[in-house]
Amino acid sequence: MAEIDISGDDDDPDVNVSASGSRLPSFLGTRLVILAIVVGVLYLVRPLIHGIVYATLYTPSGLVLFGGTAVTALVLWFLPPWRLERDEKRRSMVSVLFEDDESPAGDVLASSGSAMRKLRIFGGIVTVLFVLSVLVGIPAGALEQRTLAQQTMADATELDEFPQANANNPRVVPREVSDVTTRGSVSYRTHRLGASDIARQEDGSLAWSYPIEPDGARNKLLENQRGVLVANMTSMDEQQITVYEADFTHGEGMWLHRSARWNVKLGGYLSKYNDEAVEFSHDGQPYLYYPKTGHEWHLLPLPHTTPKWNGGALVHPDGTIEHLTPEQAQENEILDGQRLYPMTLTRSEMGSLGYREGIINQLPVVGAHEGQIEVAALPEGANNEQPFVIDLEGERMSYVTAMEPYGEDTRGLDEVWLADAETGEYTFFGTDEETLTGPERAMGIARNEDSQTGWGDNFVVTEPVPVTVDGDLWWHIKVAPTDYTDVTRNVFVNADANNAIELSDDTAIREFIRGDIDEDELTAGENGTDVQPAPDGEDVLYYVLITNDNGEVVDRIPVKAGQDTQIVAPGDERATDNETAN
Repeated sequence: MAEIDISGDDDDPDVNVSASGSRLPSFLGTRLVILAIVVGVLYLVRPLIHGIVYATLYTPSGLVLFGGTAVTALVLWFLPPWRLERDEKRRSMVSVLFEDDESPAGDVLASSGSAMRKLRIFGGIVTVLFVLSVLVGIPAGALEQRTLAQQTMADATELDEFPQANANNPRVVPREVSDVTTRGSVSYRTHRLGASDIARQEDGSLAWSYPIEPDGARNKLLENQRGVLVANMTSMDEQQITVYEADFTHGEGMWLHRSARWNVKLGGYLSKYNDEAVEFSHDGQPYLYYPKTGHEWHLLPLPHTTPKWNGGALVHPDGTIEHLTPEQAQENEILDGQRLYPMTLTRSEMGSLGYREGIINQLPVVGAHEGQIEVAALPEGANNEQPFVIDLEGERMSYVTAMEPYGEDTRGLDEVWLADAETGEYTFFGTDEETLTGPERAMGIARNEDSQTGWGDNFVVTEPVPVTVDGDLWWHIKVAPTDYTDVTRNVFVNADANNAIELSDDTAIREFIRGDIDEDELTAGENGTDVQPAPDGEDVLYYVLITNDNGEVVDRIPVKAGQDTQIVAPGDERATDNETAN
């Protein structure tokens, strides 16, 4: 038996540590076996702890807190237990490690006391690590935003004018209306429609897509996803619903090891899956695609990380999962035309632009806020969030983010950013000294266009989405009843001139986005006219309203499909070019 005796005064009592090495190998071996079992179980269920592991590897605060906690736990786990005894005569503390001549009861008491002391030590260290993680995370978070803003600005291209929207794929049907009408058109006893998302159909049009996932605890454990349902979003006259049925081996709404998200994490553990799955079809077969986000470390000036695109995981109905790099995803025939770039990554990159002029510049009190921008806030009832998904000419899906100047009272747009949904390439349009109308004011203008409607009681304006027509930015807003059972009309508000036009016909909407209807000649600000929809007219697309200086309507002229219209300003002998309503 080895004995260590350390003597001291009353304030530092003698400490006698008596230990035997005969039981130490057995103790360490037992602890090692138990640890191996725990690690094995955690490995089998590793998708459940994916968030903690990823945060440990790719965030400075997570590395300090979770990494430090793991190391502390391991050290205390393998540290042999000790029993404390006080010898009053010698006023010393005796710590006995595995004394062979002690009774089993004594060993139990020793282990119990040692465990409690270890727990107190563990709690104290974890508290310190938590404080350190906060202190580390604050500067690391600011540096992450600054570096991400620099990377985003360096890779972006400034535009001279807005790219043209795809007139064949307008977002006519808002999500809420699609959710209500689609769920009211299908009937499943054991399944339900999952969360809706935007995907491209095989004919090139955009649609709201839904996974047909199991419903109820029993079915989530035993049943499979039955396929994908898509509802066309580009037509308000007739809802087109298509179902692509197939039993997914790994799908949405399936629990634990049967779920698609569980299995994509198994094959791509060093990535995050923050985005919802994109549900779509190819050659009549349904598929799921999960965008992947990764991180990279930067050591200077202080260690921090920034997110990046890691590709995506393509899930086949038979359970095959392809983990693709960004280049492989863009070249994959099945994924052609779909959204590949993580939308949550775009949201993070856009949010970081407030730091592009430096960390100090954006700080409260001491910051000058020069050139600082922030993501434009959407008003209550907008029922969507940025970035917006729109389709540009050539069937190029894009994420659009409207940015406003920093400030509590600023609601006008300063810049508009577009991210290619397939490549992640950024372009942006700066308004320079001119400020464009934001979504909040645009929704107010849309309400003011029709003062006879019972806004809030019977109808709402919803889902403002930016569209670009002939180099101009417009807010495309929908009008729907409060129960979201239909779309009554679409309103377009010019972000520059604040002119508004209401259309209730699919053909007219496409013609307007294509630029075949010149709204500048049909507004009160230009020639004393306004536009009013004609939902009850058999062939009428809209009415031209002639108003006086007081805004009172003095004439109402119907415009039919194929009819030439000519507007002449009062006192102007020149006529405008003929415009044909199609």
